[in-house]
Amino acid sequence: MKNRKRVPYDTFVTPTPRPIPLVDLAAESAELAEPIRAAIAEVLASMQFVLGPNLRRFEEEFGPVAGASETIAVGSGTDAIAFALRACGVEPGDEVVTTPYTFIATTEAILHAGARPVYADVDPETGLLDADDVARRITPRTRAILPVHLFGQPADLDELSAIARGRGLRLVEDAAQAHGARYGERPVGSFGDAAAFSFYPSKNLGAYGDGGCVTTNDPEIARRVRRLRDHGRAGRHLHEEVGFTSRLDEIQAAVLRVKLPRLQGWNARRRALAARYRQRLRSPARPYAEKEGRESVYHLYAVRVPDREAVAARLEAARVAFGIYYPRPNHLQPALEFLGHREGSFPNAERLSRETIAVPCHPYLRDEDVDRIAELLSG
Repeated sequence: MKNRKRVPYDTFVTPTPRPIPLVDLAAESAELAEPIRAAIAEVLASMQFVLGPNLRRFEEEFGPVAGASETIAVGSGTDAIAFALRACGVEPGDEVVTTPYTFIATTEAILHAGARPVYADVDPETGLLDADDVARRITPRTRAILPVHLFGQPADLDELSAIARGRGLRLVEDAAQAHGARYGERPVGSFGDAAAFSFYPSKNLGAYGDGGCVTTNDPEIARRVRRLRDHGRAGRHLHEEVGFTSRLDEIQAAVLRVKLPRLQGWNARRRALAARYRQRLRSPARPYAEKEGRESVYHLYAVRVPDREAVAARLEAARVAFGIYYPRPNHLQPALEFLGHREGSFPNAERLSRETIAVPCHPYLRDEDVDRIAELLSG
């Protein structure tokens, strides 16, 4: 017994799989720690925290991402949508046609602009706003169409732009999930009268807090948004309308300026990961359909599964983070009961809300992680 060889304890322990986060902000922060620390230190030394040089430079640098001559950075993506709508002439009593299958901020922004959201159903394969149903929902009170570039895939911009032009309506793009996405040869954000982006930390381009921006090629829309974000101010002590306090602060602008040059590479990695998912997924798991001529940036990689609870249980057991997008579409939210919708009003959106699960597709994901996740999704 004295000479019996000791067996290491971990020989008897089943290895625990490495956890895979849905969004790896820790890896991103570690990579950029030094330049971000230096950028923040520079802001602190300057004592310019609001409407300072970093904000102005970031606005100049972000414009090409959206193909826009004007970028106005604001306090959140929700404010960006609301300000864009108001600057496009949306007023109380107007209607804005949009999708019920999105984060509630899209609907909130319409309400904050004083208008009424009118939902159209979505394409059952892409989750994108159905242009034909949009056309059916337009009334004499409709002022704007608000498509969402869902999960980073561009909406049907040719069709929606044609409807807007033909009916004399404004087109405002909700590009909160689509920084750098392209429709044909043009970036999203360059098709509508205005577009709204979010810089929430988990976005493809995320700040260290809330933030957003409006992009446009219309100088008058840009002027109106600048007034709205800063108390309706047109001069130092001149206020032309009742506005808001919604300005992207200097520290957030400095953080975004460090990250912005990396956006294109990060998006390219997301596209490579998405291609690997498509190659390895098997029935019954189905990725969202992707339309030809569009370049998604895969803010999320969404998959449809017939038994979401079982798939979620497998992912959880394997320590793979996931998201349910969106378990309750906007028209069935308690806060929006006053709109008068009920279950069955938008069947495509409701079915997607029951079947969709989102899995990691961030730039720090490994190829072997994709293979492992695809196997779990496919059962």
